[in-house]
Amino acid sequence: MALRRSDADAALAGVAAGAVTVGTGALVAALTGASSDPLVAVGAAFVDATPAWLKDWAAGTFGTADKAVLGGGEVLVLALLAALAGVLAHRRWAWGATLVVALGAVAGLAAMARPDAGVLAPLPAVAGAAAGLLTLRALVRRIPDDASTAADVDRPARARAGLPDGAGPTDGDRVRAPADEGSASGPSRRALLVGVGVAGAAGLLGVALGRVAGASRRGVQAVRDAIRLPAPARTAAPVPADVQVEGVGPWATPTDAFYRIDTALVVPQVDPATWRLRVHGLVEREVELTWDELLGSDLVEAWVTLACVSNPVGGDLVGNQRWLGLPIRDVLARARPTAEADMVLSRSVDGFTASTPLEVLTDDRDALLAVAMDGAPLPPEHGFPVRMVVPGLYGYVSATKWVVDLEVTRFDAASAYWTERGWSERGPVKTQSRFEVPRAGARVAAGDVVVAGTAWAQHRGVTRVQVRVDDGAWQDAELAGDGGVDTWRHWRWTWRAEPGEHRLLVRAFDPDGPQTGEQQDVVPDGATGYDTLTLTVD
Repeated sequence: MALRRSDADAALAGVAAGAVTVGTGALVAALTGASSDPLVAVGAAFVDATPAWLKDWAAGTFGTADKAVLGGGEVLVLALLAALAGVLAHRRWAWGATLVVALGAVAGLAAMARPDAGVLAPLPAVAGAAAGLLTLRALVRRIPDDASTAADVDRPARARAGLPDGAGPTDGDRVRAPADEGSASGPSRRALLVGVGVAGAAGLLGVALGRVAGASRRGVQAVRDAIRLPAPARTAAPVPADVQVEGVGPWATPTDAFYRIDTALVVPQVDPATWRLRVHGLVEREVELTWDELLGSDLVEAWVTLACVSNPVGGDLVGNQRWLGLPIRDVLARARPTAEADMVLSRSVDGFTASTPLEVLTDDRDALLAVAMDGAPLPPEHGFPVRMVVPGLYGYVSATKWVVDLEVTRFDAASAYWTERGWSERGPVKTQSRFEVPRAGARVAAGDVVVAGTAWAQHRGVTRVQVRVDDGAWQDAELAGDGGVDTWRHWRWTWRAEPGEHRLLVRAFDPDGPQTGEQQDVVPDGATGYDTLTLTVD
């Protein structure tokens, strides 16, 4: 299909109509729910279909910015498809209209497939497609065809040259006037560009108003701000004064710096007044817990380090914080799991599931239905009002946010979100360590150089850290204060550095011995290997 001069105008018209489509969908989704927004629904469907290797690559490459990158990529693809729809519609209306309807149908089906979908879930996609079609039709009619554009441009040029119509320079020598002068009798490119600008601005405004209206309607942030947490029945153990090593990241990770890796493109807005936790399955008695009942229970505090299974060796998808919540074993004790049960399938309000071994939820560790971190109610992006926190397990099998359901079951009878996508059904955290001081590639002066970092072995505890320079012997590092068996631990080592290029390795020990140096990728159950630091000594 040869490109014509007017195809560029048609592509602009298509993009503007696409913006109207998205804006209309966002406005309607403010009434029907955030997950029914066409962009959100299609993006969530893509995340659900993501294979393990691609999820691993995205998390490792973009970290906590993976959702922003996905959103940007989705907008780019939509813009390209909208431009194509414009070109097709200009050449033959039925072609472009068919593409718009097909995209609307995809978005509608994606919205209907969401776990929280209601009967009106496809409405934003339908309304958006209808608005997009009307806009595209109006803009396409404003596109000057190639022949009339050429004639309209030639006419003013001839007039300025004092030549009659039909006479003058040959095509090769033709003088062209600005393309927006147009003819009095036909479509004007200037009018088209005005229409494109108005439609595009209206679409962007619709997106902004839709998101603001949706957030205002839910009002969860205001509810969170008004919550007064009860005093814990058991406070966290005092933190030793020497847990922090100078230059290493904060031992207590600030809430706004705590990593966030989940499948939610739009943060679920859950009202505590309507929140319920259902415990069912292989139990003698089903239990339902309300927000007020949860806050009225004997809540406990605990320092717990959480880690993402997608964290590469030396990575930063790990954080430590003080949590407040109800021990999950207390809730399960009320339900009384039957003897054949060996797993709890937790479910989020947005449909995410995690498979957690029953024994780790019923032993003496501080596995919590957490309602707060760092002394404040959970931020919405970290699971408000309630999430799970389980020491010793990677988050993909334990740390369900916005949790609303616990099904007591068996590993051979049920599977979870990421285990269905190739990850291990059980995910104990691997003992790991990393360098933080100095930074990789740094140049340091010869002499005493402080090397420092962090190590973790949740629910086992870090007992020792060693550093090796080049092919030398392993040297014991100094451990900082111990904040508890479920938290990470800082370490430092003073190195008598000699000039040259050097490669340092670090390894941590737990009660069972040193971490493995065998290199393994994050799939299927977490990365292993030694973190390395390469630097130059002057």
